[in-house]
Amino acid sequence: MAVTLDYDVLIVGSGAAGLTLALRLASDLRIAVLSKAALTEANTYYAQGGVAAVLDATDSTASHVQDTLIAGAGLCHEDSVTRTVNGGPDAIRWLMAQGVAFTLEDNSDQPHLTREGGHSHRRIIHADDATGRAISTTLVAKVKACANVDLLENRVAVDIITSAKLGLHGPNRAVGAYVLNQESGEVELFRARFVALATGGASKAYQYTSNPDIATGDGIAMAWRAGCRVANMEFNQFHPTCLYHPKAKSFLITEAMRGEGAQLKRPDGSRFMQDFDRREELAPRDIVARAIDYEMKRLGIRCVYLDISHQPAEFITAHFPNIYRTLMDLGIDITKEAIPVVPAAHFTCGGVMVNEFSETDINHLYAIGETSFTGLHGANRMASNSLLECFVYAMAAAEDIQTKLASNPSDFPECPAWDDSQVRDPDEDVVILHNWDELRRFMWDYVGIVRTTKRLERALHRVLLLQQEIDEFYSNYKISSNLLELRNLVMVAELIIRCALARKESRGLHYTLDYPELLAEPADTILMP
Repeated sequence: MAVTLDYDVLIVGSGAAGLTLALRLASDLRIAVLSKAALTEANTYYAQGGVAAVLDATDSTASHVQDTLIAGAGLCHEDSVTRTVNGGPDAIRWLMAQGVAFTLEDNSDQPHLTREGGHSHRRIIHADDATGRAISTTLVAKVKACANVDLLENRVAVDIITSAKLGLHGPNRAVGAYVLNQESGEVELFRARFVALATGGASKAYQYTSNPDIATGDGIAMAWRAGCRVANMEFNQFHPTCLYHPKAKSFLITEAMRGEGAQLKRPDGSRFMQDFDRREELAPRDIVARAIDYEMKRLGIRCVYLDISHQPAEFITAHFPNIYRTLMDLGIDITKEAIPVVPAAHFTCGGVMVNEFSETDINHLYAIGETSFTGLHGANRMASNSLLECFVYAMAAAEDIQTKLASNPSDFPECPAWDDSQVRDPDEDVVILHNWDELRRFMWDYVGIVRTTKRLERALHRVLLLQQEIDEFYSNYKISSNLLELRNLVMVAELIIRCALARKESRGLHYTLDYPELLAEPADTILMP
């Protein structure tokens, strides 16, 4: 018999945004938090650097705002930037109250602040070089202690259910979702008064990424299929320094290392960032990633090197203990030798369009964190602003949901159970794996750090063919998590490519050889479903 579950708020995703929303909602609400795998298996857990916030007397919100606007290459929405930056100190105080153990200055109760690319001040509060782990484990523990919150692992959302899809009168609103229970293999019906998508970005669309396997653009794809607009999907941030090693999978070397003096070098030991930007290693990520990509292609090399060995060994091991231990296990002593690094897909700057409370075009449907497009990041996300965005907008969403529940509590409409009576068990899972591999390869080759119109057109042709195969597979066979993730990734890949083709300039993270100059008037790329 089909399972139907009713909640006041359904939160899809267990990273910083989803967990913050759950904790900020009232304790008398019934809340479900869905995780595709383990609760901590989210981008938050793997974040090394920290959270950007104005916490020092020599810093100012005006400076943080200005740094963000500069990094965003003219496309940041200043109201969103100001709102996020102003919310920073309160967000940090809240995290501390939850028990997040940030690193302190020596012999002090003041937090240690570091500096990263694009920032004019030290304003990155961190927990050594594993900030995400400290935040994720702390918030998971706090949510587990909430009697009104059900934490449900191994659940993959399939699609959003809206009142329009059910043929109900009145403004279109979210009323729930279909969710695959990976343990039972059954699709469950979740009815909810409010739905929040906090599923992260879509960097798994690329062959090389710093993200965990769950970053498959699920929330973006589901919102698009439900009828939401998306914006600026062409701005995919490639982190400049991901470890290049055959035994390491997606291990990021934090930007904070460059903030503490690490230098990028060619194989012969010569530095090169001074040839590209006066800020050298502390230039924004798009500039550093393009410089590395250029040097690798120019010299025909597989990687460049990040060297911090000129700093005292005790300084390195104290500031970067996690990286030090991990690389020592791989035979690299960062106190004595340079680290082989390459750029890797890292962050989706575009996403589902939302208002100041993170509500989408559909009533009662919210998108928070990397899934959303708030206008904060513009054409290039500045380091450590992403976690800050998660907290500030999740708090705003919680406040908005509380207000709407108090003034107009909605009923649960009748929703049809999932019908898979006409499908059969798949007998060729190799098709899914082959298509997944093909997608990630041509996205890396054709829609990567440097683009051309011809490459983008080739990628669009390929992705449309893949969609036909996947839609046929989806219609005729029982669904699996691999099929759902591939379906979402191919959808998001099309959105990325269409946005990239629409932008006839090079700005921030979108660099095309056919349009190398900036247009006079910056504008968002908005796609309508």
